[in-house]
Order: sequence, then C-alpha cells, then structure tokens
Amino acid sequence: MILDIDAFTHAFVTLLVIMDPFGGLPVFMTLTKDFTEDRAKHSAHRAARVSLILLTIFVFIGEGVLDFFSISIFSFQVGGGLILLLLGLLYVLGISIGDAKDYSKDIVIPMATPLIAGPGAITAIILLVSRYGLWVPLAAMLVNLLIFWATMYYARYIRKFIGEQGLEIMSRIMGLLLVALAIEMIRSAWIDFL
Repeated sequence: MILDIDAFTHAFVTLLVIMDPFGGLPVFMTLTKDFTEDRAKHSAHRAARVSLILLTIFVFIGEGVLDFFSISIFSFQVGGGLILLLLGLLYVLGISIGDAKDYSKDIVIPMATPLIAGPGAITAIILLVSRYGLWVPLAAMLVNLLIFWATMYYARYIRKFIGEQGLEIMSRIMGLLLVALAIEMIRSAWIDFL
C-alpha cells in the first residue's frame, strides 16, 4: 500500500495545528512543576499512551458512531468547525475556560483528554477518515502523537531553548492557523452540501 503524500501532509498538518504540542507544553510544564524529571517523563508516556488509545478508537469507529446517531458528515463538519473556531480564538486571545483543578497526583486526565485527544482532534480524525479512509489519518495521528510525546518528554530542555515568550508566540500562531482551518472546514462543508 502506497501512502498518498498530499493526503498525509494535509492530515498531518490539520492534526498538528489542532493538537498543538507547543501550546500544550506550558500546560504540561505547569502540571509537572513539582514532579521529579523521571516522574514527569513517566507522565508523558502515560498521557501519550491514553491519547493513542482514545484516538485509535475514533479512527476505527468514529464514522460508525455518527451513523448510529444519524449525524451527517455535513452536520458534524460544521459543528466540529465551530468547536475548532472557538478553540482557535481561545488560543489566540489567551483565554482559558473551566475551573482550575488540582491534578498534582495524576496529570493524565487533563493532558490525554481534553488537551491531546480533545474534541478538536476527535472531530478532525473522524472527518479525515471520511475523506481519506483509515490509513492516512492513522499514520498522521501516530506521527503527531510522537511529536507531542517528544515535546512532553523533553519539555524542560525545550523550555530552556525556546523560552516562555517563544512558547507563547508559537501557541498564538497555532491558534490563528486553527481559526483559519475551522473557517475552511465550515466553508468546504457548505460547498459540498450545496
């Protein structure tokens, strides 16, 4: 089986922008600030493993879930686009929603979901599978998870190299790309519908 490079590139970039490993890095650093380096690395392994399981499930049964609930790809694409648009705006504007909870004992929940395998990534996976089949989104997801795992595993080194301001700038740029991606997702859904 030959992997379509254009399809893979589109799927990879889409998931990279949505999952935003550099935007997740400050969250990981905050949640593990009191951890030893070994414990932080162990948490990176666990968060990546749980994310892998969650996203793989949606690669294989995501379309089946939509069919079960009689949700059209059009409705899901518009709804997913609106969620991504909101997430992108939150990234760009630096706004956070929700209660600040204490995850000092176990950070897998906030890191694996909703940060890595959140609604945006799940939406994108289902839409990418409907467009390209199983293998292209699966490969793109695996590469993105590897990147996210590496940023968490080497978080202390990356933070020293890029700095707080560099991470902030990268996160804002990813947010802007996410807004554009969300608008494109909604626009293409309407074009396909019409």
